[in-house]
Amino acid sequence: MAVNTKAFLEINEQLQAQQVTLVAVSKIKPAGDIQELYDLGQRDFGENYVQELAEKHLLLPNDIRWHFIGHLQSNKVKYIAPFVHLIHGVDSYKLLLEIDKQARKFDRVIQCLLQVHVAQEETKFGFNEIELMEAMDAIHKYKLLNELRNVEVVGLMGMASFTDDVEQLRKEFKYLKLLFDGCADLPWNTQFNTLSMGMSGDFKLAIEEGSTMVRIGSLLFGARQ
Repeated sequence: MAVNTKAFLEINEQLQAQQVTLVAVSKIKPAGDIQELYDLGQRDFGENYVQELAEKHLLLPNDIRWHFIGHLQSNKVKYIAPFVHLIHGVDSYKLLLEIDKQARKFDRVIQCLLQVHVAQEETKFGFNEIELMEAMDAIHKYKLLNELRNVEVVGLMGMASFTDDVEQLRKEFKYLKLLFDGCADLPWNTQFNTLSMGMSGDFKLAIEEGSTMVRIGSLLFGARQ
């Protein structure tokens, strides 16, 4: 299946009206498909694999905002640090420190989202509520020491359960929004403005519950082979 231009234009218009950022999930899709959406005005693209992202970065226009949305290993950060726009899945404090270290080498500030585990599946990564609060406290302490200068934690990301149960999905999105609001209300946390939740099957529900950024792949590029 080629790029669904009609779906992109409809979804993009809807999200722009709601002031929600669309991240087109382009993993395992050829550079030509990404270029097609780029030519229609899309600039935010999400990738899951470091090597694939690094290769596409070299092939495609420099003003693309690349989002890393997969599980990121600390030893792979160095490959995307020179150019990545936003890292969605920061699921440990160790990873945040490594991103800061690699960003410093390129004199960049890399924006990050802390990933929160809200789904029923145990396979998904992320902080629980207690770990999230501990991480936020540690970030504040490091900032007071003028450290962590090359990362900026700008929000939260979460993946809901893989289910058709609308009430379960809504419950998980509400919970993530509650945690997001709690973090955003911290008086020192002035850059917290992004809540990334919602994908092709549930993005409308996620937006109803307060999402500011959605990650959509199959509706735009077709199902993965």
